[in-house]
Amino acid sequence: MASIAYSSAAFTGTSASDLLRSSSNGVSDIPLKTLGKAPFSVKKRDATVVAKLKKGKKHDYPWPADPDPNVKGGVLTHLSHFKPLKEKQKPVTLDFEKPLVEIEKKMIDVRRMANETGLDFSDQIILLENKYQQALKDLYTHLTPIQRVHIARHPNRPTFLDHIFSITDKFVELHGDRSGYDDPAIVTGIGTIDDRRYMFIGQQKGRNTKENIHRNFGMPTPHGYRKALRMMYYADHHGFPIVTFIDTPGAYADLKSEELGQGEAIAHNLRTMFGLKVPIVSIVIGEGGSGGALAIGCANKLLMLENAVFYVASPEACAAILWKTAKASPKAAEKLRITAPELCRLQICDGIIPEPLGGAHADPAWTSQQIKAAINETMDELTAMDTEKLLKHRTHKFRKLGGFEENAQVDPKKKVNMKKEDQIVRTTPNEELEGEVDKLKQRILKAKESSSKPPEMALKDMIEKLKKEVDHEYSEAIKATGLKDRLDMLREEVSKVNSRDQLMNPVIRDKIEKLKDEFNQKLSAAPNHPTLQYKLDMLKEFSKAKSLSDAATLKEEVNKKFNEIMSRPEINEKLEALKAEVQNSGSSSFADLDQGLKDKVLNMRKEVELEMISALKSIGLVVEGVKSNAKVLSEKDSPSVFKNKVDHLNEEINKKIENVVSSSELKNMIELLKLEIARAGNKPDTESKSKIEAIQKQIKQRLSEAIMSSELKEKYEDLKEKNSEVEESSAGADESLQKETKYEEPRLEINLGANSSFAQCM
Repeated sequence: MASIAYSSAAFTGTSASDLLRSSSNGVSDIPLKTLGKAPFSVKKRDATVVAKLKKGKKHDYPWPADPDPNVKGGVLTHLSHFKPLKEKQKPVTLDFEKPLVEIEKKMIDVRRMANETGLDFSDQIILLENKYQQALKDLYTHLTPIQRVHIARHPNRPTFLDHIFSITDKFVELHGDRSGYDDPAIVTGIGTIDDRRYMFIGQQKGRNTKENIHRNFGMPTPHGYRKALRMMYYADHHGFPIVTFIDTPGAYADLKSEELGQGEAIAHNLRTMFGLKVPIVSIVIGEGGSGGALAIGCANKLLMLENAVFYVASPEACAAILWKTAKASPKAAEKLRITAPELCRLQICDGIIPEPLGGAHADPAWTSQQIKAAINETMDELTAMDTEKLLKHRTHKFRKLGGFEENAQVDPKKKVNMKKEDQIVRTTPNEELEGEVDKLKQRILKAKESSSKPPEMALKDMIEKLKKEVDHEYSEAIKATGLKDRLDMLREEVSKVNSRDQLMNPVIRDKIEKLKDEFNQKLSAAPNHPTLQYKLDMLKEFSKAKSLSDAATLKEEVNKKFNEIMSRPEINEKLEALKAEVQNSGSSSFADLDQGLKDKVLNMRKEVELEMISALKSIGLVVEGVKSNAKVLSEKDSPSVFKNKVDHLNEEINKKIENVVSSSELKNMIELLKLEIARAGNKPDTESKSKIEAIQKQIKQRLSEAIMSSELKEKYEDLKEKNSEVEESSAGADESLQKETKYEEPRLEINLGANSSFAQCM
C-alpha cells in the first residue's frame, strides 16, 4: 500500500485548466496563468514521495505454481482452504464402546506375545478378531437413541467438505453473502457428480479445536444463512439442483447474531425454499438441531445417515426442562423420537443411508459413496418431475406432517403408545367415609341375623371406592417419602421388559425389592399414614366379607348342580345296579374286586366326574383337576407311561442345553475359557484361577437359567407330584370298598384369593 505526500495551495476563482501543474521546469503547485504574469524567478522546492508496503497473509491461490494434475477435482480443489490434516486425528472411544477396547487390548497383547516368544498364536488371534466383530455387530445393531446421539457428535465423524471432496468430480467454493461477511460455518459451492452439476450447501464443523473455533463449531450466524439464500437464488436462476448437508447443533444464539436478525434470516430461508423451482435434497450427516438445521432443510426429500439425529431440542435441553436435570437425557432422547428409524416411521425422514459398523468415522470413504448413490437415485426421481409437480411434492411433504382426523378410529398399535388420560381421584373426607362404612356394617349384621344374603351391590361399590382411596393414599405417601421418581423409572424398565416378552432381569427384581423395603421403612413417617392404615383395614375387612359371601353363594350353586346330576334316573339306576353287584361279590375292599368290576367302578366315577365338570363349566367355573380320596393307579399313571414322560422331559432339557450352548454368547464364553486355560498352562497363578472360576461360574449360571425356565420347571414339578402319587397308590388300594363307593353329602372347599388390586394393597 503506497501513500504520496505533497503540498498544495487553494486558488479561488481559477478554472480547472489553471490548476494544471508544470513539472518540466521544476515548478509545481502554481497555476500557469499566474506563472505567465510573474517574473520567471521561482525558487525550486523539493518534492518527496513516500511509499509503504503492508505485509499481508500469503495465500496459495488462485492455485500453486506447480499444481498436481492427479488431484481429484483438478486444480480447482487447490482454491479451498480445506486441506488434509497434517496429523492424524486421535481415536476417541465412547462410553458404550469400552468393551470393544478391552477386546482390542487383548488382541494387541496376544500379537505382542507372539512377536516376543515366536510362538504361533494365530488361532487365539482369529478367535479374538471374530469375537470383536461379533461384539461390534451386536453393539451397533442394538443402539439406544442416546448412543446414536453420541455417535452423531463424534469428533472424528466426517464433515461436509470431507464428503464433498469424496463424491464430486469438481468442486469450487463460493464465498460471501454480499453484505460484508463470509460465515465459515456454512460452505457453499458448485460441484459435479457424474457430469451432473449441483449447488452444494452445507454446515461445516471443524476436525480439531482450531478448526472448530474458526467454524464456530458448525453454528451459523445470520450471514451464513444469507449466503446460503444467495446461492439458492443463484441455483434457481441457472437451474442447478440443490443438495444441502445438515450438521449443526443449532444456529448461533449470541447477542450479536440476534441483533443482526438471526430469526429473520432463518424465516426468510424457510419461505424461499418452498418456492424454488429446482429439486432440493437434504441429507443429515450428523446432528440436525432446531431451526438452524431446518433453515437449509425444507427439501423435497430428507435423507439421514443411519446414526444421525434430527431434533427440535437437544436431549440435554429437553431433560433440563422436563426433569430438571441433564442426567435424564437418555430418557429424553427416547421420548423425543429423534433417530433415523423413528423419523422414518413418522414420515419426517424419507430414507436412511447406511453406515459401516462403528459409525461413519470407521470408514468415511464407504459412507461417502453411499451418500453419492443416494443423491443420484433421489435426483433421478425428482428431475423427472415438472416444475408444478415438484412444488406440489415439496408442499405436500410438509403439509402432511402432524395431520389428524376428527372422530377417526385409532390404530390399536398407535393407541398403545398414546398417553392415557389422567384420572382425577376425588377423595372422600374421613368423617363422611366413616359414616358410610358404619351404615354398611349395620346392613351386613342385619342380613346375618335374618339369615339373608348381605347387600352385594353395596358391598361391591364400597370395595371399589376403598380401592381408589387406598391407591390415592399410596401415591401421596410415595410423593411424601421422595420415591416417586425412582418408582416411575422402575415402572418404565419393567414395561420395556414386558413389551419384549422376556423374563424379568434379576437386577430389576432386586431394584423392586429394595424400593419396597425402603418404602415400607419410610411409610410410617408419611403424613397420611394413619388415614392410609384406616382405609386399608376397611378394605381388608370388606374384601373378606365379600369373599365369604361369594363362597357361600358359589357353594350353594355347586351343590345344587351336583344334586341335579345325582338325581337323574339314568345315573341313579346305574349307581344302584353297581352297588348291588359289589354287595353280591362279597368283597370287603376295592383290591379284592375282580378286574371287570374294578373297571365298572372306575368308569362310573369317571362318568359322574365328567358330568360334574360340564355342569361347573356351565356356571363359569374352570376345573383344573379332580382329586380323589383314594389313590388309584390308572393307565395314564402306569410305570411305562411315567417313564416315557420322564424321558421326554430329559430330551427337552438336553435340547434346551444344546440351544444355549450353540448360542453365540455361550460359544464366546467357552472359547474364552479355553483361551484362559491355555494361557494358565500346568501351573496357573491366582489371577488365572480366579478368571477361570469366574468364567465357569457364568457358564453354569447361563445353563442353570435355561434349565430352570418356567415351562420346564412346571413339567418337572408335575412329574414329581405324579411320582409321589404312584408311590402312595398301593396304600390307597387297601382302602375299603365302602369308602370308595359311598356318597356323602357333597362338600366344596374354596380358597378365594384376593384380586390383583387388593393384593397390591396388602
